[in-house]
Amino acid sequence: MKRMLLKVTYRHGRPIAAYLHLPRQPGDTADRTERVDDVLLVDRAADGRPIGVEIVDPVRFDPDRLIALLASLGQVAIDREDLRPLVAA
Repeated sequence: MKRMLLKVTYRHGRPIAAYLHLPRQPGDTADRTERVDDVLLVDRAADGRPIGVEIVDPVRFDPDRLIALLASLGQVAIDREDLRPLVAA
C-alpha cells in the first residue's frame, strides 16, 4: 500500500473505531503497538516502521492530534477532508 487509507467501523450509524493504514511494504504486519494517548495507538512493523494508527475512541478524536502524530512519525500530512467521517462523529 503506497497511500494512507482510513477505515471506520460503525455501529448503529455511529463510529466505534477507526484505523488509518499508513504506507507499507508487501507482507508488513503489526509486530508491536504503542499507546500514544487514550485515543491513538501506533502499530509498527518488525523493523520499527509505523504501519498504522488505531483510533480507539472516535468520539474523543482530535484531528489536530492525529496530524501532529503523523508529522512526528515522518509521514505526509493527511488531508482534513479525508478525516470527515470521524470529525462528523
